[in-house]
Amino acid sequence: MAPSSDIVANVHSAIDSSNKKLLKSDALYTYILDTTVFPREPECMRDLRLLTDKHPWGYMQSSTDEAQLLGMLIKMAGAKKRIEVGVFTGYSLLATALALPADGKVVAIDTDRDCYEVGRPFIEKAVLD
Repeated sequence: MAPSSDIVANVHSAIDSSNKKLLKSDALYTYILDTTVFPREPECMRDLRLLTDKHPWGYMQSSTDEAQLLGMLIKMAGAKKRIEVGVFTGYSLLATALALPADGKVVAIDTDRDCYEVGRPFIEKAVLD
């Protein structure tokens, strides 16, 4: 299928993840990211996101706004346990793990240990902080 002219490329990455957002205006999406989403992104997540963007399969990573929505939903639901099937480098895993209470637990499952190892130092650092 040929790309549509109304598809908006990800304005903060060389990876086209335009299928992951609802907004069709680059300017509005950039404004929301810059004023609301990125300022709330923990440093460990930002660093992991930027590293994962360089990965050949970086398009599989959750978007920053999606990860923050998942974290908010976990807090609203009062969840204490979480399972993630398909971890990749662990960006959404980290986002949701940080949203769990101190006694929360995450079980993560993936067939590709190499991709997880990319994000592991960021996850370990977040746990120690």
